[in-house]
This record gives sequence, C-alpha cells and structure tokens, in this order.
Amino acid sequence: MPIEQIALFFLATVATGGVAWVFIYPRLSGESQAEQRMQTVAKTERVVSKVGARASAKVRRDQIEETLKELEARNRKVKRPPLSVRINQAGLSLTKQQFMIGAGVLGVVGFLVALIASGDLLVAAAISFAAGGGLPLWILSFLRKRRYAKFLMNFPDAVDIIVRGIKAGLPLLDSMRVIVNDSPEPIKSEFRGIIETQAIGMPLGEACGKLYERIPLAEANFFAIVVAIQQKAGGNLAEALSNLSRVLRDRKKMQGKIKAMSQEAKASAAIIGSLPLVVMLVVYLTSPDYIELLWTRPLGRVLLAGSAVWMSLGILAMKKMINFDF
Repeated sequence: MPIEQIALFFLATVATGGVAWVFIYPRLSGESQAEQRMQTVAKTERVVSKVGARASAKVRRDQIEETLKELEARNRKVKRPPLSVRINQAGLSLTKQQFMIGAGVLGVVGFLVALIASGDLLVAAAISFAAGGGLPLWILSFLRKRRYAKFLMNFPDAVDIIVRGIKAGLPLLDSMRVIVNDSPEPIKSEFRGIIETQAIGMPLGEACGKLYERIPLAEANFFAIVVAIQQKAGGNLAEALSNLSRVLRDRKKMQGKIKAMSQEAKASAAIIGSLPLVVMLVVYLTSPDYIELLWTRPLGRVLLAGSAVWMSLGILAMKKMINFDF
C-alpha cells in the first residue's frame, strides 16, 4: 500500500507540474509575449511602401536592415492562435475534433487509473483534468517547438540553395523546387506549400508571406519580407538573400553561445529542483515510518500538496531566471 501511495503522489506531482507548465509558465517566462511579438510583425505591404522604387544596393540593404530591427522591436497584443492552427504548426495531420477526442480519452483513462489506485474521487478528478487538459496541450507545445527548431536548423541552408540557384540563372520558383526535392522536413513541406500556393494564382510575395502563418518565427518573416520587397521594388535578390542568410547564421551562432553560457545555471536549477524529491525518496527507503505521515494523515496530505505547488512555482521561477530571450 505505501508503494501505491508514493506512486500516486508522484503521478499527482507530475500532473500538477504539467498543468502549471502549460497554463502558468508561458505567462511567467515571457514565452507568450515573445510569441505575440512574433505574430505582430508588420505586414509586407507597409514595409514595401517605405522602400524606394529604384534605390541603390547599399541604400536598399540599409533600409532592409532598419526594417528588420523595427519588426523585432514591436510588441503588440494579439490573440493566441486557435487550436487547429497550433495543430498544423506542430506538423500533425489531426483535426481539431480528433485532438479533442484523444484528450478526452486520456482524461477518462487518467480518472479510472487514479480512482483504482487511490479510491479518492477528488484526486481522480484532479488527475483526470491534468491528463485530459494539461498533457495534450503540453505535448502539442513540445511538438511545435521541436518542429520550429528543425526549421531553424535547416533554413539558412535552404536560403543558400536559393542564392546559388539564382546566381546560376534559375528562377526563384525553380530554386524552391530544388529545396522541395532535396531538403529534409519541415523545410520540404513548407516550401512545397509556397509553390502550391503560388500555383493557384497568388503572387509570390504573398505566397512567401503565408510561410510565417505556418511557421511563426522571425526568420520566416524576414524571408517573406525580402522576397516581397524584391517583387515590388526590384533589385538583386541573390545579394539580399545572401545578406539574410548571413544574418540567420549569426543569430544561430548567438543562440548557441547563449545556451552554452547558461548551461551551468540550468544544471544548478535541475539539481536544486530534484533535490527535494531525492531526499524524500532516501528518507522513505531508510525510515518509512517517519515520512509516511505525509500521506497517511489529512494534515500531511495538505502539506504534501502545498509543497508540490510551491516546488512547481519555484521551478518555474528558476526557469524564468535562466531563460534568455534572443
């Protein structure tokens, strides 16, 4: 029985942490604000109107750099993307109804398992809410971030392929078709979407702008802006994309440097966050009668729940301290 209770406590702690991670952490860590900032990047038409029709290469490059700085500095309040859009951004082929059905199934399974293990209806309801509401959204957020990371890893190489193709005399669309044939996912599917959108009659600049709707990253919007400016104002597209590729690689290098410099703080936070659980396990193995009061007495359960909440808040606070926005 004690082992079942400690397992139930572990599941409840993980579920509480998952719910806090999904609903509380984006507001504390600034990720929601960063996502909003990326979604409020100025539209292509406003940027194009500021660029001269026949500016010199240096003036055009300076204007593009200044525009990109302005786009990154803007931070407006926008609505969160709907669930169907987030599912597509994660690269899943599920519909909104299928996702909701899967979340409901997880909630029912979590409720039944918790009810059988603990016999407490309140605990079972809490775990069911976490399994059906928090866990699917956390998995969806994880898949989105992983797909964005893969896109950023291969996007500079895709831009370089376009630059080499244009310098060799290929049109922009033919260079994109080379990317579709040779590049890995998700670069392949995203550029295929650009080609298919342009094939139905949409201008190429607007078709590239749709890339930002599927991949809401600043790098994707930079690419759409550069292509749209070239389509409207003309100029050397190979040079503009070459400059963009260099900027993307510099941002990637800076990201790696920041991660390397913050790795020590992340390791310290992981040790501090796991220390209470490790101490609890060691005390349970050495003196089980001493610590069993936490789940055999009503006051102990209250203290245990309060400790789980405060630990989750502490972990979120530490993650906010070591999370750098770049």
